[in-house]
Amino acid sequence: MLTITGLCHTYPNGVRALDGINLEVPRGMFGLLGPNGAGKSTLMRTIATLQTPTAGSIRFDGMDVLAEPMRLRQTLGYLPQEFGVYPRVSAEDMLDHLAMLKGIVNKGERRELVAALLQQTNLYDVRKKALTGFSGGMRQRFGIAQALIGNPALIIVDEPTAGLDPEERNRFHNLLAEIGEHVVVILSTHIVEDVSDLCPRMAIIVGGRIVAEGEPHALVEALHGRVWRKVVARQEVEAYRSGFRVIATRLVAGRTVLHVLADTHPGEGFEPVPGDLEDVYFATLAETRAAGPARAAA
Repeated sequence: MLTITGLCHTYPNGVRALDGINLEVPRGMFGLLGPNGAGKSTLMRTIATLQTPTAGSIRFDGMDVLAEPMRLRQTLGYLPQEFGVYPRVSAEDMLDHLAMLKGIVNKGERRELVAALLQQTNLYDVRKKALTGFSGGMRQRFGIAQALIGNPALIIVDEPTAGLDPEERNRFHNLLAEIGEHVVVILSTHIVEDVSDLCPRMAIIVGGRIVAEGEPHALVEALHGRVWRKVVARQEVEAYRSGFRVIATRLVAGRTVLHVLADTHPGEGFEPVPGDLEDVYFATLAETRAAGPARAAA
């Protein structure tokens, strides 16, 4: 179990990136959803001991992470949003080098480990290929391979499917789901479908604060009866924005489909929407920003 209590971080320029984060992350896949600039990457870097927070505590399986960062790193696998590699080195040689840096000094043990990781991430057939020739999805799978060195108990992946085509995204989802059966995996993303497809528990972060948390189906159920749909002309959208709490718009054949948040029937032409995790996400953003736009925009 990963337990985060009262975590705050303010950058030297005065930006408050984390504002009292309290979170419990159980074993398995855990999704962290939020818009760009919400504090996701700051939180991931802090958990990974790459930066020290202004205040708060982080504990993992009884370990004080902030007091013992090296101990946490021994059991951590991390795939950051920007994952750099040596482009002219082969996947096999790069994994061998990283395994040595992680303390696996026996050459035979490293060879077996590297082969197993390449098989697990479906990269064994291209193990001799230079990383510069890898597609985006192959690079992300290589990123997971390096994160798995040392059998980590905690794995952090930050925006892992951004820019992947549907086939690679599906392959990456399957890989994460397999890994998440045994360890704590935190999936930080702004892509709602990634969380709905993979994570039995999740949280939404806005303006450095956790504004919603729980099981995706329970969060969807809590929104039941509050989301309404109406198709309007494109030129009418701004008028509706001024009179209703519009949480999402989608242009279809020159007309706009509005999703509106309201506790009672908002008026003529509106019909109820069963709702899904995307509606939960947009409704949470709308409610949070309406309650405190200055804080949520941080």
